[in-house]
Order: sequence, then structure tokens, then C-alpha cells
Amino acid sequence: MDTLANLNTRQLEAVTTSSGAVLVLAGPGSGKTRVLTHRAAYRVHSMGADPRAVMAVTFTNKAAREMTSRIVELLGGDQAHLPGMTLGTFHALCARILRREADRLPFTREFVIFDDTDQNSLMREIVKQLGLDPKQYSPARLLDTISRAKNELIDVTEFASDTYFNEIAARAYQRYQEQLLLNNALDFDDLLFWTVRLLRGHDDVRAAYRRRYQHILVDEFQDTNSAQYALLRLLSGPEPDLFVVGDPDQSIYRWRGADYRNVHRFQEDYPQAQTILLEQNYRSTQTILDVAMAVIDRNPGRRRKQLFTERGAGRRVTLHEAYDEADEANFVVETIALLTQGGLDPRDCAVMYRTNAQSRTLEDAFLRAGLPYQIVGAQRFYGRREIKDLIAYLRLIHNPADRVSLLRVLNTPPRGIGDKTVAALLQLAEAHQKGPSDILLELAASPDDLFSELLDRRSRTALLSFAKPLSRWLERRESYSVIELVDEVLETIAYRSYIEDGTEEGEQRWENIQELRQAAHEFTEFGLTTFLERVALVSDQDTLSEEQNAPTLLTLHAAKGLEFPVVFIIGLDDGVLPHQRSFDDPEAMAEERRLFYVGVTRARDRLFLLRAFRRRLAGPSTLSEPSRYLHDIPPELVDGDVPSVQTWAQASYDFQTKWESPPRPLAQARFRAGMRVRHPAFGEGIVIDTQVDLDDEEIVIEFTGEGVKHLVASMAQLEILDS
Repeated sequence: MDTLANLNTRQLEAVTTSSGAVLVLAGPGSGKTRVLTHRAAYRVHSMGADPRAVMAVTFTNKAAREMTSRIVELLGGDQAHLPGMTLGTFHALCARILRREADRLPFTREFVIFDDTDQNSLMREIVKQLGLDPKQYSPARLLDTISRAKNELIDVTEFASDTYFNEIAARAYQRYQEQLLLNNALDFDDLLFWTVRLLRGHDDVRAAYRRRYQHILVDEFQDTNSAQYALLRLLSGPEPDLFVVGDPDQSIYRWRGADYRNVHRFQEDYPQAQTILLEQNYRSTQTILDVAMAVIDRNPGRRRKQLFTERGAGRRVTLHEAYDEADEANFVVETIALLTQGGLDPRDCAVMYRTNAQSRTLEDAFLRAGLPYQIVGAQRFYGRREIKDLIAYLRLIHNPADRVSLLRVLNTPPRGIGDKTVAALLQLAEAHQKGPSDILLELAASPDDLFSELLDRRSRTALLSFAKPLSRWLERRESYSVIELVDEVLETIAYRSYIEDGTEEGEQRWENIQELRQAAHEFTEFGLTTFLERVALVSDQDTLSEEQNAPTLLTLHAAKGLEFPVVFIIGLDDGVLPHQRSFDDPEAMAEERRLFYVGVTRARDRLFLLRAFRRRLAGPSTLSEPSRYLHDIPPELVDGDVPSVQTWAQASYDFQTKWESPPRPLAQARFRAGMRVRHPAFGEGIVIDTQVDLDDEEIVIEFTGEGVKHLVASMAQLEILDS
């Protein structure tokens, strides 16, 4: 058994360096988990450390299991070395401490841990108790505010009521904590919060745990929040053997409270700390690493790492400009099909995107091609709650006998239709041998005197708030297009205010609804029946397991910690990546760049970067601007043209807004599909599509040997060969 085998020079230095504070800045694919597990094993096997004095923490159960299995393997597969060694997540460690020290705390060691569903249920009840409007003070937004306070170790008594909303949030916070304790329950944030309070408030407890945990190791240190950093400082003491591994360039969870600045705080709080750089990459080709460095080096205030590999340069990165989102998705599917024909396994391919809503066009493209796929880190698009809600409304309009859809949406959003009212409705339907929708429609037609034997006035009023809109939608379903029905439902039920609750999750839910509107718009000529059939084909597919030999679709956030031989990153347009919500926040923009960096460095052998010439962000399709990150990539590293900083949309805008520019009428189409044309650089080609936009004409041309190009007529210098 050799705990130092197969380590490079820098890894060996990190594993064997003397006790004290050590910061390892590990580039992607440089073996950070390898270094952490080898150091833990080395401390026990070669330095004689007591296993009970070793604590290694990370963020996910999966990472903790991998860490444990590697340490066991390094120790010769001998589990006897592990009893007493603390290996796990921050939350598991804190739960263990709190149960052990519960006699000093306002709850017993039998406390339960509330998950998200439990927390939302409790907060909904508190909102009701406080007499608040749940649309204005949504449980999700209040919980998000409370979570941020706990992560910053702000108690109820310290919570700043500096705005009217925060005054309401403070009352909810106090009631929430009281209810948690009455239930002998903690939420996930409480596990950290109460452990820090325990260690701060009890000198003897703090001293005992410092004696117990003499060797502390931390993985993914850049993802720690304020509470976790405080916990580590309390446990390690002023002269610690504290070994932390991380990469500030891969800090992408700011919205969860993660603070990459903890890396800088570590260096300030432990000025004697050793800093070791891991720069040799074992995952990617040098070309991929050079692209990653060209992008991340633009972020200010960071310590640069010169990533290198012994794998060689590899192939250049492919940059592809699609016409629109559908063309972008088709390119991905067709390219994967070609790669698999060449011997690549489908599971070796991953498609990454900024927001969950972007998966819709990809899923449709895979479905049309009859190819399987799997999604990691998010539900399938058509399986998401908000999408299922709206689809249920459309299914009910299409088929009022659909009882499952009716019961899903009857009180969504809430209309005051309680369980007793639903039970009375179903009893009426059974008594009259009708469907519940039939009862509702009859009630809408005669609201005052029908079914009074089982429905009191309050119940009838609540049911009428649903029955009347349903009756109106059924009257209009034949004359309305799918998109008109979607918009009618959304407006009538005020669904946006229901799901957009002030949190990032709420904004993403509304983005998903906008993506569904786009899908509905594409079915304008086919009708509701065809649209619902297509949706059913997608939503009825079984979720693929990780063992399935299929490409993986995932967000860039979900890609952290994963790697694939072939990676596609789609949506490289300003407003998508970087996201438009980040434009006015320098910190958010820096994180968007880190997010792209993480995506690039997931690729081992091949990397495809895609953007769309036209894209729908919110509303109709418009010319899009290439992501600013594409301009950072040296042209010699890519196959394909790096888009010009001055896009056609900018050029047109500049022309129209100059004072000296006379107004110009809309352009007339000069080209049409089927024309043969010649370009001075691309040679001869065939026009396959054309569209007038603003004061110019966009042309899509397939050139012999050059592929499909998107050009603007006024600047393309095209010669018509055959009309």
C-alpha cells in the first residue's frame, strides 16, 4: 500500500506538506478529490494520525460516498481504519453534533428535518395566520429571505426591518422559528445555524470538538457560505491543521449563498497558510483548456492558473451559428447521430444550456429524430409543475371529461375550493351520473338555485370562480388558436403572479411558461388536438436512468463535477449566456463567466459552441447578438467564424439612430428560395430562405463546400446567377 503512488509533483507537495493551514487552488480536472483523499489516507497511514481526529467534509452525498470509497481503497480496503473518521456533508456533520449536544439546545435529539415541501406547507399556514395576501407575500419568497438570513447567521432578533417587506418577513421569520420548535423540527439552514450558535455560546463544547477534530479537510471550498466558513473557523481554532481544496473560478452557486470570497478570507485569516496551485489537467485537450483560459482570464481579482495537459492539442473547437433555436437543436441531434455512426457511444455526449426552459426545443428535436435522451439535474420540460398545470387546463378545454386534469387545476391557483367542496362536487356528479365538469357547467349556467342540497353559498361561489371561465373557454376553443387559448387561460387565472414570487426559481418557472407559449405558437396551423398529442408523446416517455446509453441534457449548473468526451453548449447569445438578469450586476456577470468556464472544462475531447442568428427571448423572434464570451476566444482555436462584435442588429440600429441618417423605407425582398447566387468568398450557393427585417433582407444560403450561411443582403455582395 502506497498512499503517495501516481501523484504529480504539485499533488505530492499538497499531500505531504506539513500540518497547518493549506489552501489548494485546483484547476478543473487537476485531481482535487484525489489530493484530498490521499492526504487523509497519508495522515492516518504514514503520519500516525488517529482516524477519529480526521474530519473530511464536502457538499453532496454522492461526493461523500466517492470520498469514503477512495480513502478505504487507499488504506488497503481495510474498513478497520475508518471507525471514528468523520466523512460526509456539512449538513450531516452538523446534524450529528446537534443530536449529541441537544441537552444544551431548545429541541430534543429526536428532532426531525423539514424538507422543502414541509417548509412550504408551514409557511403557507403562517401566511394565513398573519392575514397576508399569498400573492403579495408568497411563502417561497419569505422562505428565501429567511434562508439568506440564516446563511448569514442573522437571528430573528437581528433581522433588519428596513423595508415594509422585511418588516413582514421579520414577523414571518419569528413565527416560522416558533413553529419549527413547536414541531421539534429544523430546516436545512438550521443545521448550520444552530451548530454555529452552539459552538459560539459554549466554550467547553467548542474546546471539546477542537480536541476531537485535529485534522480537517474540506472539498469544494469555493462553494462554502458564511455559516459554513464560520463553522470551520470555530472547529479548527487559531492554529489549525486545516486543508481546503477549491477553485474560485468554478464558484457558480451564489444564488444558494456560496461565496467564493471565502478563499480570500482564508488567506487573510490565516496569513501563514501555504497556497499550492494544481494546474496540470488530466481531462481535456490543450485546445479546450486554452479556450477556457481565454474566457476566464477576463474576470478581475483572481489568481491566474496556467492550465496544461499532456494529452496534446486535440481538435479545434467547433463554433456553429444556427438560424434559430429549432435549427440549433437539429444541428445538435444530427451531429450526435453522425458521431455515433463513427463509433462514439451516445452516452458520451452532453448538451448544456443556461436555463431549464432551453431543453424544450432539444427534447422536441430528439423526439422527432426518434432518439432517446436523458436529463440530469432537472425535470423534463413537460414534466415540470408549471407546465403540467397549463397543459392540464388545455386538456380540460379539449376534453371536459378529463377528471384528472380537472382535479389538478380546480384549485390551482387557489380559489378557496377546499377538500369538503371538492368532495361535495364529486358526490353531486355521482348522484346525477354526470362528470364533475358537467356539474360545473350547469352551475355556471344557473348559479343561484342549482344543487343547493349539497352546496352552500360559499361553496357555490368558490366553484363558480372556476366554472364560469371554463364555460367561456369551451365556447371559444373552436375559434381560438392554441396560442390564443394559452394566453386566454394565463390572463384569466393570473398565473404569472401565482408562480413569479420574487425568487429566481419563480422567474425560471415563468421562463418555462414563455417557452411553452413558443411551442404553442409553432402549432398555430395544426390546432389543439395535434399540439396535445405531441405533448403526450414527450411527457409519456420514461425517465432514462444514468445507465441508459443516451445523450445527456443538463443545465450548466448541473454540469458541475461531471465530464463527457463530447460537449455541446447552446444558447451562446447575449441575454441567454450571460443571462440578461445579470447585466446590471458586476458580481453576477463575473459568475456568468465562471458558469461558461465550468461548461467548457467539462469536455474531454470535443467541444461544440452554438448560437442562433435569430432567437425568441420574450415575444417574437428577433436578431440576436453573439455572446460576448465568443469574442474572447482566439480565432485559431475554433473551426467556424467568430461572430463580429458589430452584429447586423447593431449595425441597423446605429444606422437608424444617427442624426445624419435619413429615414429609409422597409426593404423589398430581392431574393427568393431556389435562386442560385455567387458570393465573393463562399462561391456558388442556393437560397433556401429569406426574410425582410428592419431595413434589410436576411438570406439563408447553402454554399457548395461551405455549408449554410446567414447573410444580410446589403453587405453580402451577392450576384444572382439564376432566378
